[in-house]
Amino acid sequence: QVHLAQSGGGLVQAGGSLKLSCVASGRKISTSTMGWFRQVPGNEREFVAAFTWIDNIPVYADSVKGRFTISRDNAKDTVYLQMNSLKPEDTAIYYCARRITTGERQASDFADWGQGTQVVVSS
Repeated sequence: QVHLAQSGGGLVQAGGSLKLSCVASGRKISTSTMGWFRQVPGNEREFVAAFTWIDNIPVYADSVKGRFTISRDNAKDTVYLQMNSLKPEDTAIYYCARRITTGERQASDFADWGQGTQVVVSS
């Protein structure tokens, strides 16, 4: 059993920054299997960032590329999402999850979802 606990998030003005954290506990997993999604109520859960299956290179949604950075600390069983230059359209509930397939960008490729953390970007 894997449990993912998220922290961070909150309210920020456009152009500001926030950092999300996701700590894994329970069964030991590699942080390279962890990724981030976000969801606006009424919409599908949207891919944000993860690491590639083969070589653990960060990959990003086009909408966040150049502004968001995913990183990990295996010693702390933690993955981070640094979000810079935030825009109102980044407002969503953000989720971390563990990848369970070789895919990288579909919500169906992930499981063991964190509890979600709200990010609100005001204009």
